Amino acid sequence: MLPTRVWLFDLDDTLHDASTAAYAGINEGMNSFMQRELGLSRAEASALRAKYWQRYGATLLGLVRHHGVDAAHFLHHAHLLPGLEERVYGHRHDLAALAALPGRRVLLTNAPAAYTARVLGVLGIAHLFERILSIEDLRMFGHWRPKPDARMLRALAVGLGVAPSRCTLVEDTLVHQKAARSIGMQTVWMQRWLRAGGRARRLARRPAYVDQRITRLRQLR
Repeated sequence: MLPTRVWLFDLDDTLHDASTAAYAGINEGMNSFMQRELGLSRAEASALRAKYWQRYGATLLGLVRHHGVDAAHFLHHAHLLPGLEERVYGHRHDLAALAALPGRRVLLTNAPAAYTARVLGVLGIAHLFERILSIEDLRMFGHWRPKPDARMLRALAVGLGVAPSRCTLVEDTLVHQKAARSIGMQTVWMQRWLRAGGRARRLARRPAYVDQRITRLRQLR
């Protein structure tokens, strides 16, 4: 009998079309918070938000490390998103493939818990996951360690009682997959919503650290 595989699923632009439903509102919420709390112009806030996301993988980390921002306060205001539930969209038949996927399923997202619960509530798939880990759960020794932190990914595998090689990260963000591959995890690049949202173009070749490139969940193997 083959050892059980653990599937680590991202949320935004992996299980639903976050580019359409949420990203513009989240970016605006972050910018408004930074303008108000840090005294920045709109252009300065937008540039700093992008800088911290590129450097740390999450704008939150830069704000906490360099400005002493209260994380919970920031996450709340950045994800207010009135009317979010009316905009969330995931392909119903494709999401049904999750239920038939052999192995254990864990949701692993850099989004906050309240936002994650709202999206999963619309998609109706929360019950398919053994664990739901939001950014509030991705802390080690008092420090925030969201994706793509390889230390967090390794500790997560240990906590799940499996070797990293038994884990597969299904995700739209390549830098996260590169970190997962560095500790021996398998990687799947979901491109369905990337194409729809226009945040990235399909590459002629998949990077060497990506094991599989998919546009449908039912393509997982």
